[in-house]
Parts: sequence; C-alpha cells; structure tokens
Amino acid sequence: MTKKKVLLGMSGGVDSSVAAYLLKKDGYDVIGVTMQIWPEEIEESNQPESSCCSLSAVEDARRVANHLDIPFYVMNFKDYFQEKVIDYFVKEYRSGRTPNPCIACNRYVKFEELLRKALQLECDYVATGHYALIEKDVKTGRLLLKKSVTDTKDQTYALYNMTQFQLQHTLMPLGKFHKEEIRNLAEELNLPVANKPESQEICFVPDNNYGRFIEEYQEQKAREGPFVDPSGNVVGTHKGIIHYTIGQRRGLHLALGTPVYVTGIDPEANTVHVGPVQHLFSQGLLAKDLNFIPFDTLQESLKVTAKIRYNAKAVPATISMAEPDQLKLIFDEPQKSVTPGQSVVFYQDDLVIGGGTIIKPL
Repeated sequence: MTKKKVLLGMSGGVDSSVAAYLLKKDGYDVIGVTMQIWPEEIEESNQPESSCCSLSAVEDARRVANHLDIPFYVMNFKDYFQEKVIDYFVKEYRSGRTPNPCIACNRYVKFEELLRKALQLECDYVATGHYALIEKDVKTGRLLLKKSVTDTKDQTYALYNMTQFQLQHTLMPLGKFHKEEIRNLAEELNLPVANKPESQEICFVPDNNYGRFIEEYQEQKAREGPFVDPSGNVVGTHKGIIHYTIGQRRGLHLALGTPVYVTGIDPEANTVHVGPVQHLFSQGLLAKDLNFIPFDTLQESLKVTAKIRYNAKAVPATISMAEPDQLKLIFDEPQKSVTPGQSVVFYQDDLVIGGGTIIKPL
C-alpha cells in the first residue's frame, strides 16, 4: 500500500517539529516546508530571530527535518502574504477596526495557498502544529472541528474559517496532546528546538507596536485628531486612529480625573471616543463573513458559547440570522469591549459551530 503524502508547514518551533515526528511515526510520507513570507521592506528591518518564518526559523526547521530524515523545502509566499495578511492588517487599522492577522494567515495562506501547492505536488494532505481536532460526523458525513484536549492551548478560535474541503485535506496531529507532553517528547527525541521559547507576538510586528509598524510600512504618519467624551466635548488630541483599539486605557495620556477607555473609533471624522468603563459593555453584536462547519447555513436561532477575542472566555449567547449575510448574537450577560474587525467564534461544548467578523456591538 502506498504511503499517504503530507506537506507539513514547519515554523521552526517545537509544535510543528513534533508534528513531523508524529506523522512519520504514523506511517505518512512527510515533506517539511517553511513558508517565506517576509516582504523585502520588512526583511530589511530588525526582525527578532525567534519570529515564525524568520531566517533563523527556516534554519531551525531545516535542522529538525534533517534530524528526522524528512525532505525539506522553503516556499516563497511573500507576495501572497503581503496581499492577504499585511495589506489587510493595515487597511483594517486605517478603517478604525482591529484585525486578526493570524486568522487571515490561516484562512488564505496555510489552508488555501499551501493546500493548493500540496495538491499540485500530489500530496494527500497539508498538516500543521495547531492544537485542534478534526473528526467525522458519522450521521451527516461532514467533518467537524473540535477543541483540543488542552483548553489552554486550544487554537480553534483561529481556525473557524475552514471549509469542508480544507478539513478533508488537513491533519492536525497535536490535538490529542497536552503542551507539556509535546515539549517532553521534543526533549526525548533530542530535537534541536526542544527548548525554544514560544513566539507570542504577531509575526511581522515583533514589538507589538502596530501603529508604528503601519506608519513605517506605508511611510506615512497617522493624522492626529480629537478625543471626544460621551457628551461630545473634545478632551484631548489623539496621535492617529491606528494607535487605538476598543477597550484601550493605556497610552491615552488624558488626565480627566477618572479612568477613561476607548469606547469607539470614527474613521470618517478621525475621532476617538472615550468614556467610563460601563460604556464598554454590549448586549450583543452583528457579524459578517460567516462560516459554519457542522452545517452550511444557520436555519434557526441557536444557543452557543461565544468567544469575542483569542484569549477570551467563551460565554453563553444566542445566535440567529439578521440578514442573509449577517448574524445577530445576543449575550446572556453584557460583555466588555466588543471590537469591530475581531472574530467571534461559536461553540457548543467542544464543537466549533463557526464564526464571523464583528461589524459592531449592539
């Protein structure tokens, strides 16, 4: 019987390195690949050595592939990554929204373009080091996306956009493991990256200063404008809307005698609205760019738990269609800092129902 071929995305980190070992152990013909994603202008700036897909990450992935005796290649995704991830990131911030570049990268780069290349190379699957589970629903025949066994490492929030075709051609071998088990396995196998720390930041903004990155990337300073309080009074000057997100308190440099937070951003008026913490709470939200996994469309209202950002707790809510392409979500209890541009993801227990992009709070 011919071995199934797998194209594995390798970041040079512990997770994808152990994924390579597990796939090989399970009898797959594994090909390791690292995606080159840095546009020239970013490559020339000082990227940290630990960043995913940096030059040192490529070398780490190559060393692991040699250690495990699997073929390894570097593929150029620079133009595609720039268009689908970086340009989208910049455009969203310029429009007063807070984007999620990791979700865009998964959606367009890893599970669209990398999968396309894998199928061109006559591979059966792509694989990644994500912590998530893919299972088949025996009743409907559909593939389901489920949370990994370790809730603290679960990455399904960033994977809700996956289609049935993508799930059919994807392997995620780490979903049934705890992070400590993966780290221990890396040490037992003497993998060259066994003690490598995890990368926390957005890969192309290593210092997490998104505003400065956008100004340097576009070679254009953001335009200053007014901070406005709930009564419509101008209470200060902001340094450009790209520097702010809903719920932000630090870095406002406003001395108003009471703590204030960013409660809204109006790109048309170049205005940042600020107010007390109670103004951050919303009963619900509207979402677009929807994707559902156990079914194609939402036919009736559904009780779910919902996550409104990556590290948020999933909270009880009810979802229903507001328009053919828009969903309304109502929380059981009001939630803080519902942020346009971020993703909202719906669950029932460990099953991912789907998700979408937040248009606005309700």
